[in-house]
Amino acid sequence: MGWTMTLKDDYGAIAWKQPAGNNPSLYLLLSLFFLSVQSDIVFPKDHRFSWKAGQWAQCIGEECGSGGVQTRTIWCVHTEGWTAHHSHCLHIDKPESQRHCFKVCDWHQDLFEWEVSNWGGCVLVPFFFNELKLRTAECITAQHGIQRRKVHCVRTSNRTTVTARICDFFSQKPPVEQACLIPCPQDCVVSDFTSWSSCSKTCGAGLQHRTRHVLATPMYGGATCPNLTDTRICSTPLSCPAGKSEYQYSLKVGAWSECRVLHHKDALLSGRTTVDFSTSTDENNTVTLHKPASQHHNPHPLAHKYPMSWELEVGYKTRQVRCTRSDGKNSMLSLCTKDSSPLTFQACMMLKDCQTSDWSLWSPCSKTCRSTDLSPGYRLRSRIMTHIPVGGGKQCPALEEKEACNIIGDMLPNCPRFVWRTTDWGKCRILPLLSQQDRRLGNISILCGGGIQTRRTYCVQVPDDSAPHHRKEVSRPVNARLCAGEDPPSAVQYCFIPCQHLCLLSQWSPWGACVHENCKVPQGKKGFRKRRREVLWESSSPSETCPHLVESIPCEDPACYLWQVQQEGKCIPNKSSCGPGTEVLKMTCVSAEGEDVHIAHCVDNPPPTVVACEVACPTDCVVGSWSLWSPCSHSCATKSSEGRQSRTRTVLAIPGKEGRKCPATPALEEWRVCNDHPCMVFYWEASAWGPCNEDGAVDLNRTRFWNGTSPCAMGVQIREVSCMKMNIGPVIGKRCSDSARPETIQPCLLPCKKDCIVTPFSEWTACPSTCMPENKTVATQSRYRTIIQRSASGGQECPDTLYEERECESLPACPVYRWRTHKWHSCTLVPESVRRGLSGPGEACGNGLETRGVSCVEESREPANMKECLRWAGPLPPQIRECRVACKDDCTLTAWSKFSECSGCGSSRSRKRSLTGRSKKKEHCLNEALYPLEDTETCPCDEFLSQPYGNWSACILPDPLAPGQQGWMNQQEIKDCGPGLRYRAVACIDQQGHLVNPILCTESGYMVEFCHIPCPLDCKLSDWSPWSACSASCGSGLKIRSKWLREKAFNGGRPCPRLDLKNQVYEAVRCHSECSRYKWRIDPWSICTINTVDDLPGCGEGVQSRKIRCVKKGTGGEDSSVEDSLCDQEEMPPRAQVCFLACPNDCVTAPWGSWSNCPLLCDQGTARNRSRHILRLPASENSSCPEMVQSEPCVLNSSCFTYQYKVSDWSTCHLSKHAICGWGSRLRLLDCIRSDGKIVELQKCEKFGLINKWKLSESCMVDCPVSCILSDWSPWAECSHTCGSQGQSVRTRRILQEAHEEGRPCPNQLTQTKPCPIRPCYMWLLSDWSPCSVEGADCGEGFRRRNLSCIVHWGYWPDSSHQPVDGELCGDKLRQQLQQDMEQPCFVPCPGDCHLTVWSSWSSCQLTCLEGRSFETTGRQARSRAVIIQVKENQDSCPHQIFETQPCKGGKCHSYQWRTGGWSNNERTVWCQRSDGVNVTGGCFPQKKPATVRHCHPPCTKPFSYCTPSGVCGCEKGYTEVMTTHGFLDYCTRTPGVDNNKKADVKTNSGRLKPSQAQDLFREWTLRPVGPDGRVKLWVYVVTAVGFILILFIIALSFLVCNPSKANKTSPPPQKPLTLAYDGDMDM
Repeated sequence: MGWTMTLKDDYGAIAWKQPAGNNPSLYLLLSLFFLSVQSDIVFPKDHRFSWKAGQWAQCIGEECGSGGVQTRTIWCVHTEGWTAHHSHCLHIDKPESQRHCFKVCDWHQDLFEWEVSNWGGCVLVPFFFNELKLRTAECITAQHGIQRRKVHCVRTSNRTTVTARICDFFSQKPPVEQACLIPCPQDCVVSDFTSWSSCSKTCGAGLQHRTRHVLATPMYGGATCPNLTDTRICSTPLSCPAGKSEYQYSLKVGAWSECRVLHHKDALLSGRTTVDFSTSTDENNTVTLHKPASQHHNPHPLAHKYPMSWELEVGYKTRQVRCTRSDGKNSMLSLCTKDSSPLTFQACMMLKDCQTSDWSLWSPCSKTCRSTDLSPGYRLRSRIMTHIPVGGGKQCPALEEKEACNIIGDMLPNCPRFVWRTTDWGKCRILPLLSQQDRRLGNISILCGGGIQTRRTYCVQVPDDSAPHHRKEVSRPVNARLCAGEDPPSAVQYCFIPCQHLCLLSQWSPWGACVHENCKVPQGKKGFRKRRREVLWESSSPSETCPHLVESIPCEDPACYLWQVQQEGKCIPNKSSCGPGTEVLKMTCVSAEGEDVHIAHCVDNPPPTVVACEVACPTDCVVGSWSLWSPCSHSCATKSSEGRQSRTRTVLAIPGKEGRKCPATPALEEWRVCNDHPCMVFYWEASAWGPCNEDGAVDLNRTRFWNGTSPCAMGVQIREVSCMKMNIGPVIGKRCSDSARPETIQPCLLPCKKDCIVTPFSEWTACPSTCMPENKTVATQSRYRTIIQRSASGGQECPDTLYEERECESLPACPVYRWRTHKWHSCTLVPESVRRGLSGPGEACGNGLETRGVSCVEESREPANMKECLRWAGPLPPQIRECRVACKDDCTLTAWSKFSECSGCGSSRSRKRSLTGRSKKKEHCLNEALYPLEDTETCPCDEFLSQPYGNWSACILPDPLAPGQQGWMNQQEIKDCGPGLRYRAVACIDQQGHLVNPILCTESGYMVEFCHIPCPLDCKLSDWSPWSACSASCGSGLKIRSKWLREKAFNGGRPCPRLDLKNQVYEAVRCHSECSRYKWRIDPWSICTINTVDDLPGCGEGVQSRKIRCVKKGTGGEDSSVEDSLCDQEEMPPRAQVCFLACPNDCVTAPWGSWSNCPLLCDQGTARNRSRHILRLPASENSSCPEMVQSEPCVLNSSCFTYQYKVSDWSTCHLSKHAICGWGSRLRLLDCIRSDGKIVELQKCEKFGLINKWKLSESCMVDCPVSCILSDWSPWAECSHTCGSQGQSVRTRRILQEAHEEGRPCPNQLTQTKPCPIRPCYMWLLSDWSPCSVEGADCGEGFRRRNLSCIVHWGYWPDSSHQPVDGELCGDKLRQQLQQDMEQPCFVPCPGDCHLTVWSSWSSCQLTCLEGRSFETTGRQARSRAVIIQVKENQDSCPHQIFETQPCKGGKCHSYQWRTGGWSNNERTVWCQRSDGVNVTGGCFPQKKPATVRHCHPPCTKPFSYCTPSGVCGCEKGYTEVMTTHGFLDYCTRTPGVDNNKKADVKTNSGRLKPSQAQDLFREWTLRPVGPDGRVKLWVYVVTAVGFILILFIIALSFLVCNPSKANKTSPPPQKPLTLAYDGDMDM
């Protein structure tokens, strides 16, 4: 036996050897498999960090098979070996930490197993050599070696070898090679002796013993176990009285013989009676006398296989009886039996072995297809018991056999794959997104925007391509457990319901010119003036349209193209330098939009290109040019008013005497009618597009999409278009511009015609395969199918039936068989010839056996095979019972009377009997303990106590879905609150306190009460507050409204949206505040007033004024004037100015033109200009005209301004009015900012050519508040326990969609349990073995027995209490007894017998270890039996002591150590102790055993001396040793200064001082380097070390003193070194 340890390499792979002739690809597969389970796999990432993987854990899963999962630990390590954070390693290279695996089923391990041979011998492996060599003869210490064994994968059924990869898949291959240690021999280890037993005799001399037991057996050639028994003679002070025998006598019996059949002649004499069951089925059986030649007749043709009845045969058995003396010698039987003779014979049942039928045929193989997990199939065959074993006959063999089949399955078709499939998405629903508060606000049907839609997932079988066509199945739904290995696809997704069309429009453009309806073909004199606006942003809704974009006004005399006159040159006088002349004009043809076009477009005659003009002479009146037309007073003309506008001109120079006069004052102002079109605005209004309808003219069915699929048919959409009059309503279409008419028809794609698609029906659920018991309802089976696609657009409708249920095919009723018992035979005794041949009573009376026949009958009372009753008829009735034939001296009693009547529950009833005849006078018959005359029992009671047990279950809501309604998705929300029921188990207990069926107390086994689950309360916010003022007082900004928190979410309600610090949520929209709602309105300048002395018209400088009013923007007239303070005072124009009226003959110029533009950036050093031209030259050439051009520097924010765009903040995401979430838009406004910070019109920035790069609108998304969506509750599972109080039924649900945003969170309760009804647990309880009992004797061979009792308990066995109940509740007691060993032979020693003790208990599990380490996984434990000698004379006949070992797990390493007690008289106790504190014999090395006695040579006879443990003489405490020159103790002297409070020996220390005493006194104070034991004393080493250090110190000090002086003579150092001690230098 070797000392073993398992060897593994760094990767945990186990070495294996390739057998010859196997497939190389198989071993490639095996090698890959081994590599896949290796640990410490390093996946390199770079030179510093890498992933390291641990070993795969055990395969776990809810069920066995391929759906298991195993995990392993992954960590990131540095090249130096320390663990780093996972972020240091590259995530792409991270190995998988989880994978699917095959969880081994229990029955797999019954099919295959590894067969291993015993380990070979442990062969030494030298450290420096490769060759192997045998163990050396001399053992110094444990040495390393190696040993090998053979490992094969075999079938458990026939032990044939199969490929190793089968067993590899279920369990790891055991190592074929392992390291071993060859330890030194280990001796037997035994415990301490027990205490002495009492003396074997109470008087005189006897024996007493003590025993010990084996803890560890000898190994590796160790010493055998010592004697486990120690015996000694004991004597008591009492002497045996005279006349008392020295010996003790005991009746000793031997073992019973085998049961023997009665002899032939005994049968003839006694007439053994049996019952003939074959000829009659009547109850009154005929009794016949059987002769030896007669045969039992059975008419059934299969009687030899399946008997029709059973009969038992009675035989007899005998045993030897003798009288033994306490010294082991036999004596006369009369010394042991005085009054009664011993029982030497007994009736018994003849042995009969179990009989079984032949094996049935093998069942079909459970594996019918080829899978990837290498799991084998199995097949079964069975046989039935046809006869039970009787009289200790051979037990029944296994009645069922299982063997593997289709192990590899290469010839089988591939197994079907199971995958998830999904139905079409359901309708888009917004209601689940609403909170409780939102649902009460308004109409839910008009909701739009983001929503969710759901679909069902179901598992289908994917057909195998290699299977024949007729075996292929379409996607038939199967049990979802078959797809458990994959994650199901998503069952929830976001969707969108289009909202009302939203359009963001620009401002209206100005009204255009009056143009023809069609400028290409102008007709009539009616036209339209139009204005337009543009779509800035619109939502995506194809059926809706934006409001109208064009408005028109009817007008007359339209012109698409007009001549435009441009002044090219100056007025050229005809004759002289002034006076009448001509001016050349340039004519261009422009469109109504102001674009230059070819002159051919202008059909009217062009105006003249040369017109008359006049150049003012020096004395003429000069009038300025016309001002711009004032704004029109009305936007359109009505019957009572029309629009007018004016323009003016002023006199710039007065005429001379002969010059041309100035025009009259009315001629300086000109009025005209404007906006004379009527106030009738017309526009086209278009309705929403209608549904897409078929159109025969459109045939696009033959077109194909890019992916090759055919589209649905094309159709048309129509909408109504009507001409609308502003603020009036629809009018005839002629009033609107036909060119702006929207389209009324457009092509569209017809909705596809979709038929309903349903899956095929699933397979019918299984029906019971066995027969139907009586009074049981007919079982049903069901199947279902699932709607994948709903019908649409006129497609075929879905079927109404999605769930079908039917009754199972009528099963045959379970056959009814019953046992038929016959009359008991007469009591059979041991034959007289046997009784005469043995010592015993000669009378034919006493105990015997009586039997009866048992047959099997059908319900029709026809005979049947016994095997049918064994299967269907329940427990076998007893066929044998003890009986007694009364002897002359027996007590006779009457039969028991009937039981008395019961008075109610809890009462008792009794029955009586009495002695008869002579028995009334016999003394031993009057002992009621032996012959009771009254029997009392408790009355049966049908009253039961209902007792609640355990806690209430959680509140369980009723299931809203009835069976069969789960074909399509239920659109109702499943409520998780409201009224429900909760359950509590009820224990039903009878009057004896026994647990009984709960139906006896309640119908369901539960207490049920109503409960209520509080509904979740969502977060509640207030209504929206009013809009705040615009954040910008001038320009663009945001206005805000808010909601604030009113109630927090409770009980799992919807959480609140993200709130600010004030617990508010806000909404912001864009706004624009006018920088000023007021403006300055300016009237024309008055006439230039010049103060003159006389009444002559004045010229020169003067003053002119104008009226300035502050008016509200958008108003006109005098009534609209407001306070001047409301307008911007900085921008207030001047009310008066200096004017100049030129005198005759002076130069006259036109007013200054506008300033030119400064550079965009207002660069320093730049200037702007303005100019004017001469209207009248001066009369004198000496007179000059003023400057014609003026310039001024461009100064920022004074004469020059820069401009830039500025955008406001974004608004919040704006949805449609009825949308909850989804796509929306957010907006912002644009402002033009002047460099001085003022906001001006956007045209200013456009005028300066600034490009707007800002987006003013963009799409945005508001996340939908999706509440948690759960699957339906699974059906209630089977009870976890079939009986007892621990059973629970569980149902589960899973999360289909996690909560998102403000959706209602998922509940914590995904599993619900409810208690199962508490049913009583009945079981057979096997009692402990009884003490060994010898019937009818004092000692010898006997039996120990144990009993089966039927008990009831509460399920948590063995901790629960139990009570005995009727055995019928547990089943067939006889069959249960046949499976147990109910009786064992044993031996009761007689006084004086030398015998073995009972087995000791198993020792603790111990491993073989070296220095506290064990290299084996299996330990050993031992037990033993010691020999007890009761009489010294019998010790020669004693058996040998025995011990045995067995392997065990969970062993420990034990070490052994010698322990010593204190010295007493130079002796002490020494024992061996195990590391767990147990005192043992053996285990400690004998060579290291401490001395138990100490001796000194020569003996220590000096006063105050003693023998030390070192074996030399020493002095007691307080005394000092004085040694001789040879190292021996001379004498002990008191240590100076030590008061030892001891009196000196006067005789030894008194007296005169001798010469030698002086020397001894001196020697006492000398230092002796050697001690009395001959060893150098410790102080010698200390003195030597101190002296050596002192020498080193002197040398170092001398060097430090002398060395600096030599250095000073040569050259002084530049810097003195720092020293740690003062060395005498003056510098210090």
